[in-house]
Amino acid sequence: MIRKITVSRDESVYEAWPDVTMTRSGKLIAVFTECEHHLDRDKSRLVLKESRDKGETWGEKIYFTPLAEKKPGETFCYYNCARVGTLGGDRVYVLCDRIVGDEHNAAEIYLWISRDDGKTWDEPLKVPLCGIVPDKITELKSGRIIVAAHFRGKSGKLVERLVYSDDGMKSWSEPVVVADDPRYNLCEVSILPCENVLVAFLRENSNMGCPILKTFSYDEGKTWSELYPTSMDSGHRPVSGFLRDGGVMVTYRYIPRGTQNVFAAFFDKTALTAKDRKDQRVRIMPLDYDRNPSPDLGYTGWVQFDDGEILVVNYIKDDADKAFIRAYKFKREDVVLPVTERTTRNVF
Repeated sequence: MIRKITVSRDESVYEAWPDVTMTRSGKLIAVFTECEHHLDRDKSRLVLKESRDKGETWGEKIYFTPLAEKKPGETFCYYNCARVGTLGGDRVYVLCDRIVGDEHNAAEIYLWISRDDGKTWDEPLKVPLCGIVPDKITELKSGRIIVAAHFRGKSGKLVERLVYSDDGMKSWSEPVVVADDPRYNLCEVSILPCENVLVAFLRENSNMGCPILKTFSYDEGKTWSELYPTSMDSGHRPVSGFLRDGGVMVTYRYIPRGTQNVFAAFFDKTALTAKDRKDQRVRIMPLDYDRNPSPDLGYTGWVQFDDGEILVVNYIKDDADKAFIRAYKFKREDVVLPVTERTTRNVF
């Protein structure tokens, strides 16, 4: 049902926090971070890998950045969680936070753009937003471009913010608060445009098994609603998107207390925009299980091909000492059986 493919496995380094995109030519580009360990970010750098056969095989590593080095006056420095995607259909980007001091409040976000299918890259732009774990870039029909990340607010709680540009990233807005609530540590947003509303899914980072939360914007990200719970319990680092059949998929780390797995949730537009949890019907599928005594996994990225097949990238330790990058391929019909007269009679 779900096929597993190794994207990269190098026992000499820790490979983690991947993302993936498909370029206009159909090539896949995956990005991830190398370092010593999740808790030791020494010798970090960003790495690309490419696939020209829909993720069945992957090329050699392309070292996208040099090893991170401290500048004068910096306490430490490392590359954290990169994202990769497309802009306007023909430009490819890599977006990443570079941590240069306090983990949340001394982070720089850099953006690299390629105009030739990822062969060469412009010098990086510095996005005027302090924060970590940026979302994929959200590009609206109006042309507005949104970059979001989280930082630690004055109260000590994590706060999600964004900046936007309406002139092709020549200038940017002041930071806009997406979510700030004294009850929660709000981070790792995934913003999904749906007709006239933006839906922002958020991780709650108090390690108490809270569900993924969501908030809505009806003015292209300028203001945001109160928070609402979703049916995705104990969820970290959501990655949301529309499938070709009009449904929604969210991949995320499932982490109640003391363990980690990675799940995929499927629901429709009605559940996407519903505010009451009872109206958010969802199917949740385990995507993988980390057998390692000290599991570490669940930061994902995904694409869907024209034939409906889905490819998800994830990092996992499993039977290795250090994390590596694994992909999963499946079609919706592989994991959700088609409706028949018999199955309809048994719906509950």
